[in-house]
Amino acid sequence: MRIVIAEDDPLLREGLALLLRAESLDVVATAGTPDEALAAIDAHGPDVAILDVRMPPTHTDEGIVAAVEARRRRPGLAVLVLSAYVEQSFATELLGGGVGGLGYLLKERVGRVEEFLDALHRVASGGTAIDPEVVAQLFTRSRQDTRLDRLSPRERDVLALMAEGLGNSAIAGRLVVTEGAVHKHIRSIFAKLDLSPTDQVDRRVAAVLRYLEDLRRLT
Repeated sequence: MRIVIAEDDPLLREGLALLLRAESLDVVATAGTPDEALAAIDAHGPDVAILDVRMPPTHTDEGIVAAVEARRRRPGLAVLVLSAYVEQSFATELLGGGVGGLGYLLKERVGRVEEFLDALHRVASGGTAIDPEVVAQLFTRSRQDTRLDRLSPRERDVLALMAEGLGNSAIAGRLVVTEGAVHKHIRSIFAKLDLSPTDQVDRRVAAVLRYLEDLRRLT
């Protein structure tokens, strides 16, 4: 796995590079600005780009803008965005541009090495990884009727774990239910969110995106 890291904090940038190299992953370049990140992605053609949300010059959404541009230049590039806080508009802007190879994690997740590496590998394999804290906070921000109100509490639990990128067996283990029960809940979620089995998208990811889109319209 070839990786480019873009983070303006030198300590975090180099620490993350050391962590990944210790796991025998190939960090081909590091960058401190969005322009440097895009140049490195163009030059090295990595499998994954890890970008901080807030980078120079304004420290607002430069990382998200760079992530979207990187995906435009290299369709299929896996992108994992790191943020110090839950920033809903940034999450929906990033995730709304595609349904695979994307992740949005809080920086504190990096310290939980096993969880972080699992998310990185999932994104690199074309899946998604949304931080569970991001999912939890987004759920609590719903202020009026949306399609998510159609879901039962257990279906919301299942959807939150789907958003983290867990498969059916892992969800069953987390919720201490059978895989059959999880499969039944997921079928119900797809039906309540109007996701047809003929849709040419990953319905698991689309369910999460549908939720994020509803919340974006509320804010």
